[in-house]
Amino acid sequence: MQTYILMTKLSPDLSSQIKSRAKLGRSWLEQVKEKCPEVKFISHYAILGQHDFIDVYEAPDEEVAAKVSMISQANGAFQAESLPAIPYKRFLELADEI
Repeated sequence: MQTYILMTKLSPDLSSQIKSRAKLGRSWLEQVKEKCPEVKFISHYAILGQHDFIDVYEAPDEEVAAKVSMISQANGAFQAESLPAIPYKRFLELADEI
């Protein structure tokens, strides 16, 4: 399984619905679990800055990762991108190969 980082920015409309965040988040997570049962979430973070949320998860390939991003966009995300992540130890091993 490959590790991915999902960075999500909510639409202005959804950003103003802070009291509904728990319900909306549960609905999104249920959809991901239903449509991408092979995805394993590692951690979820609400952040202050350019994005509203960062989720770390594992998926078998980039097509499943794309579906996770698309589910986010279908649920009101203004922007959602899944980026592949390489464990730092492996990154150092790759650097040694150069």
